[in-house]
Amino acid sequence: MKVLVVSPLDPSALDRLRALHDVRQAVNPNLADFRSAIADRQVVAVRSGVMISGEVMSAAPDLRLIVRAGSGLDNIDLDHARSRCIRVVRIPGMSAQPVAEMTFALLLALARNVVTADRQLRQGHWPKADLGGPLLRGKTLGVVGAGNIGGLVGEMAAAWGLRVLGCVGHPNDRVRRSLAARGITLTDVDTVVADSDVVTLHVPLDESTRHLVDSEVLDRMRPGSLLVNMARGGVVDEKALLEALTHGRTVAGAALDVHETEGEGTVSPLADLDNVVLTPHIGAMALDSQRLIGERVIELVDAFEAGRVEEEVQDGELVL
Repeated sequence: MKVLVVSPLDPSALDRLRALHDVRQAVNPNLADFRSAIADRQVVAVRSGVMISGEVMSAAPDLRLIVRAGSGLDNIDLDHARSRCIRVVRIPGMSAQPVAEMTFALLLALARNVVTADRQLRQGHWPKADLGGPLLRGKTLGVVGAGNIGGLVGEMAAAWGLRVLGCVGHPNDRVRRSLAARGITLTDVDTVVADSDVVTLHVPLDESTRHLVDSEVLDRMRPGSLLVNMARGGVVDEKALLEALTHGRTVAGAALDVHETEGEGTVSPLADLDNVVLTPHIGAMALDSQRLIGERVIELVDAFEAGRVEEEVQDGELVL
């Protein structure tokens, strides 16, 4: 197969892919380079941060498969892919554990002022008395999007002794029972927002979730509460979040691994705030998970070449 890799992959997996297929690599290409690189390719492997638009796909008459090495699909024009009968598969499961763990890394860093403490200590200060923070045990954690990743976050929170509320896009009794078995009480998004000390976001980005967390939602959050966004940057209205954090009406702090604008040279509008922790979309970047994702990319490309991708896909992988 003629494969184009436009995002970083595990090096050992990339070497194996090259041994098995005709592989071209063009990491994070601009539009012109992308159209040139994809012109004769049959397969594209992509993570987040690279947009596979209809314009890009139109430059590849032989394109037959897109492998999304992760869960989100907001960077792929699915309507165009569907019109061309281009198969789209994703690899969501292996990202759940590292993203869930990163959720707690950011939450702990935010709650216990780890970033501020580190910075001041490096500058010769000893601000011990000024950097207290809340216990998490006994608090309420609300999960907006208690699915594959959010459900794991809720399960981990329950094990830490937090009360956990969760909401999903399509609630039913089966979901309710499944979440209850993991220590998560299924409710609606308004209750999650209003009754939680910590709100974590784990929803895909689409028209229904764009700016889901806006000024109205922020105003309904519990005074002194914390917000952690591990979903997509567009789920949070960052201008509204800046206003809320600056004036301290409800939300006391926020941690974001995803941002409305991402990439080299971008400075977050929240960058000057001490009550914010920012990371560059590294939630899924645990090395062990990246190795497994790379191996799965190879398996899916091989299965497609053999004409058995539908038999080989796992739950949640096949999109189109």
